[in-house]
Order: sequence, then structure tokens, then C-alpha cells
Amino acid sequence: MDQRVDPPAHQAAAAQAPMRHEDIRRILFGIMLAMFLAALDQTIVATAMPTIGRELGDVTHLPWVVTAYLLASTAVTPLYGKLADIHGRRIVLLSGIAVFMAGSLACALAPSLWLLVLARFVQGLGGGGLIALAQTIVADMVSPKERGRYQVYIASVFMASSLLGPVLGGVIAERLHWSVIFWINLPLGAAAYLMTSSALKRLPRHERPHRLDLLGAVLITSATMTLLLALSWGGTHYPWASAPIGGLVALSLLLWLAFAWRLRTAQEPLIPLDILANPVVRMGTVAAGFGMGTFIGLTIYLPIYFESVMGLSAASSGLGLLPLTVGTVMGATLSGRAMTRLTNYKRVPVIGLSVALAGVALLAWQAGRMPLVPFCALLALISVGLGTMLPVATVSIQNAVLPHQLGTATGAANFFRQIGGALIVAIFGAIVLGGIGSAGPGLSHESIRLDGVDRETMVRLFQYVFGATCLGFACALGFLLRMEELPLRSGAAQAAKAPAVD
Repeated sequence: MDQRVDPPAHQAAAAQAPMRHEDIRRILFGIMLAMFLAALDQTIVATAMPTIGRELGDVTHLPWVVTAYLLASTAVTPLYGKLADIHGRRIVLLSGIAVFMAGSLACALAPSLWLLVLARFVQGLGGGGLIALAQTIVADMVSPKERGRYQVYIASVFMASSLLGPVLGGVIAERLHWSVIFWINLPLGAAAYLMTSSALKRLPRHERPHRLDLLGAVLITSATMTLLLALSWGGTHYPWASAPIGGLVALSLLLWLAFAWRLRTAQEPLIPLDILANPVVRMGTVAAGFGMGTFIGLTIYLPIYFESVMGLSAASSGLGLLPLTVGTVMGATLSGRAMTRLTNYKRVPVIGLSVALAGVALLAWQAGRMPLVPFCALLALISVGLGTMLPVATVSIQNAVLPHQLGTATGAANFFRQIGGALIVAIFGAIVLGGIGSAGPGLSHESIRLDGVDRETMVRLFQYVFGATCLGFACALGFLLRMEELPLRSGAAQAAKAPAVD
């Protein structure tokens, strides 16, 4: 049942007329550039890592360059959302860009690998909230009814970073110097800062005076970091059943239990209980977590399939991911535009996910036997189907909360989506690396390619991977079906209202 509550008088008075398209576009370009910074640095470093390791004289600890950014950026995502609801979007976004630029400068000047790792951690502290904040700012500017088509711009940023990042990283490391990867963040960051600083003053203001739950922030950050360390090291640096991995998992579990206790006892918890209890937020977040987590797992492990099963080169295997990346944006575009016209807007992603599920089932059945062209065509169909879910999940979550909770809800949804992605990537890694046998622990993705594991073994393992993908998509579809389809608010007055929590 769709029950709505009237906002308090002061909130209703604060409701503003819709922003002009020119103002929206000006702000949108700035936040897209800020998002591009964060998304690009998740992809551009990977291809330059061998060069970085050689020049800094430490290849053994190279994975920390990626892990440090992942730990920091994931852990601070919910904090950015909460801070944006307390202090406003503009100051928090500008602070994130400034910290990111400071980290980039430190990365470019790092004389040793461990100083580079530390600088990457700082960079992650700045970049972790930029994506969630961008989605929140779009929600501030545009009513939920029209918001879906603007989510397409966000999806296009991820596509551009996925396509350009690996290519730029390799070219810069080979032709120039690896530090240029970080130097280019400075002019880009400065442009994003200048473009958003004045434009964001036009945003509607929904923040309220709150206190930040520092203990809750420490607990969720510590719990996240220990869990991500366990997922990053398990099956590669240590066997999954080893004492270090078991200890990290146990410590993470204790910290998560402590955070759950803090949520129930704090006067103002970091993530309000009414947001966590909201069925639309809960189902939408879990559905997106399964869908995007499975998608991330595919993008990481499909190049191994291209190389070990289809015999492609490393460069060609990267091109093989293009249908998966481009199709997602096409699906998001289709679904986002449909949301502005359809009352039953869930129908598009339900059909899309069903098609994606059938496509992955066909991949599992025909693993190792399907030629390259139809394989890539099927990947494109799968990604279009998955892409239809992305704007629907995000807009539905934002449509279900009050305006002053937009930052917290969006940050929490992105945070749990990243955690879900890390878990599913770890499951895929356990299937591939663990299935190789005794060589699994300590084996990296690159060594799988170089060691030439026999084709039949890899075909069998990827049948399990595609089977796990089917399960992930089925879970996403199931939770999406359970998510309530609330009417999307369309006007400025309605944008100040939200559904009541049962």
C-alpha cells in the first residue's frame, strides 16, 4: 500500500520550483567529471602496475596499490552520504575532490611502493564518496519521475572509465611515465572543482542539523576494511582455510555485530534505522548488489576465459569486454527513459533481467563450444538486460526516503552494493583459483594466463562461474520482484514528500 506522509511545515516551505535545464546541465557536467575521476582511478592503474613495480623495485607487494584504494573508497562511502545530509552536498563534494587531488599529487611524487600505497589510501578517502554524492545531487535537482534518464549519464561515466582506463594506463606507462597517471588528475580535479563550486550553490537545500556518530563510523570502517582484506587475500596470498583469513573474517564479524549494536543504541545512528527498515530501500539495495556484484565479477574474470579458452591475446581479450560494457549503458538508457512514461516501471528491468538470466544459462551450457562472434553478441544482450535494472533500483531507493535522507540512503545503497560486489568477486575467484588445485593459493590472474592451465579445466571451471552468474542474476530478479513499486513523485511539491515506513 502506498502511504505518504506530509512533510513538516518548514520543509514544505523549503520546497523549490524545478531547476532550469541549463542549470541542471551545468551542474551535471561538473559532477560527471568528479565521478569520472573516481571511476577512472579504479581501472587506469591496473595495466600500469608491472611498470610501477619494476621502477619502484617491489613487485611482491604491488596488489596493495589497488587494495589500498579499494579499502578506503569503500569504507568511507556511507560517511560521505551522512555528511552530505548534515552539511550539504556542495561542501562535502568539494572536500572529496580536494582530498582526491591531494592523494593524486602524493601518488605522483611517491619515491617508494609503500609511500605510493599510503597515497593511494588517501586518494581513496577522497574518491570514495564522489559517485554516491553525484547520484544524490541528481536526486536533489530532478524529481523521481524524470530522474531515470539522468541516471544514464552516470552509467556512461562508468562505461567511459572502463574503456579508457586500461588503455590509458598501458599507453602512459609505456610511452611516458607511470606518474603521469596521477598527474592528469590534478587538472581534471581542478576543472571539476571550479565547475561545481559555484553551480552547486543553486541546489535545493535539504540538510538538517545532526551529529555524526563517530563510534559508528569507526566500527563500520573497521568492519569493512577487515572484510575486504580477507576477500582480497583469500585464495591468492593465503588459502581460504588459513589462520590469517579466518582471523580477519572473525574480526570483521565481531565488528559488524558491534556496529549493529551501535545502530540500535545510538541516539543518532550513522545509518538511521528507518532507512534500513524501509522495504523499498532494503530490496532495491540487495537486488542491485546481486546484479552489479555479478556484473563486476564477470568483467574481472571474462578476460581469463577469452585468453585461456578462446586463445585471444591480452589486448584482444580487453576488447572482448566492450559488448558487456556498452550494453549496460544501452540498457540503462532504455530503462531510464521508460521510467518517465510507464506507471509500472518495474516491468522493463524484470524482462531485462529475465533475458540476461537466460543468456547466461546459455553461456554455461555452451561454455567452450560457442564461437567468438555469437559469444560477444550474447554478452551484449546480457549486459543490456542487466543495465535496465540500474536506474530503476537507484531511483526507487531515492523515491522512498525523505529529501534530507537522500545522501545517507544513496551512500548506504552504494556501500552495500560495493560490499556485495567484493563478495561475489571472491566467490568467482574461489571457483577459478581453487579449481586449479594445489597451485591455487598464491596464484594471481596473470599467472593463470602465463602458466597455461589446460583448456578443458578452464572450460569446466567457467561452467561453474557462469552457473554462479545465473544464481546471482536470479537473486537480483527475485529481490526486484519483491520491491514495492511506489508511484514516482513528479512535481516540486511532491518531491518534498516520501512514503511512510511500515
